[in-house]
Amino acid sequence: MEKIRVAVVDDHEMVRKGIISYLETEPCIEIVGEADSGKRAVSLVKDTKPDVVLMDLLMENGTGIEATKEILSFYPECKIIIITSFYDDEQVFPAIEAGAFSYMLKTASASEVIRAIEKASRGETVIEPKVANRMMKRLRPQERKPHDELTERELEVLKCIGEGMTNQQISEELFIGVKTVKTHVSNILGKLGLSDRTQAAVYANRNGLIKMP
Repeated sequence: MEKIRVAVVDDHEMVRKGIISYLETEPCIEIVGEADSGKRAVSLVKDTKPDVVLMDLLMENGTGIEATKEILSFYPECKIIIITSFYDDEQVFPAIEAGAFSYMLKTASASEVIRAIEKASRGETVIEPKVANRMMKRLRPQERKPHDELTERELEVLKCIGEGMTNQQISEELFIGVKTVKTHVSNILGKLGLSDRTQAAVYANRNGLIKMP
């Protein structure tokens, strides 16, 4: 049985050594090297050509995202598994966009990491559930609100109505004529399916269009 060649990249020596020690007990895995920074990870991959790289994200001397991009630029068949403590949008999406094959958290068990390595070698991706949820929310089309159909000026007028302004006050606030304000109010009511200014004010408040004092 051909072994899966794995490289481990993490700037915390205890974490790195701990992962390596466990992986070395697996007969299907061969550790080909380790690195403590993104830049050293790039050199390591160039020298050893691993099948899978376990990559930390935030490290000194080159982040995991930068290393992932560079590695895949010259070795696209490499499967890079991000294994990190972070799952916020600022880390997740840049890592996925950089070409990370799988994304796991350091709270994962050793057996879960091994399964992810085995799956990566077969071309199967593993995404931590918390990360998958964030990805789905980002990819899912956002529900449009009725006020999304308003023009920028109509939205400004609606906000003023929500703050209880009269047509004259809106005219002075937005530097437009009272007649123009009335036209905007009429358009707003029509587009939102409302019957009067009171309903428009309630709508503006319920949809968070005005800043409460």
